[in-house]
Amino acid sequence: MDLEGIYENIECKGIENTTGPKTQSHHQDEGKDLKHRGSRCLVLITVSLGLICVLLLVFIILQRITITAEKDLIKSYKNTVEEFNQTINSLQDNYTDLMTEKDKLQNKFSSCSHKNMKLETRVKDLTAEKDQLQRSIDSLTRTKLELETRVTSLSEELNKEQSKRG
Repeated sequence: MDLEGIYENIECKGIENTTGPKTQSHHQDEGKDLKHRGSRCLVLITVSLGLICVLLLVFIILQRITITAEKDLIKSYKNTVEEFNQTINSLQDNYTDLMTEKDKLQNKFSSCSHKNMKLETRVKDLTAEKDQLQRSIDSLTRTKLELETRVTSLSEELNKEQSKRG
């Protein structure tokens, strides 16, 4: 259906003559006005649809940019998570190595502590033996002095006896 048919339909159905009979030229002027209004309406609809298309295109482009940025951000997060996981694995390996080394050092410490206790016991035993030997030396030294004194005393007596005899 063409525009003239639409306008004639509108005229016949919606517009009634309230001022009296219309003349042919008046009728033609109204038809031109309706055609002119209709073409303006079509232009407005076309411009509006064009603007909507432009807005949709801008929206799609912005959404695409946002999606690309989010993908890049997700990749960055994945890389960061992967680096963290590698760091965690490395730290866990280091922790395991350190715990093994700690256990070895604790065993060595226990062994050294046991040896130290044995040596301290040996030192106490040797100190006690030294003290006993020192007492023995002191006793023997006193005995020697007593014997030397006695020998000296006996020697003097012998010399006196020999001087008396001779």
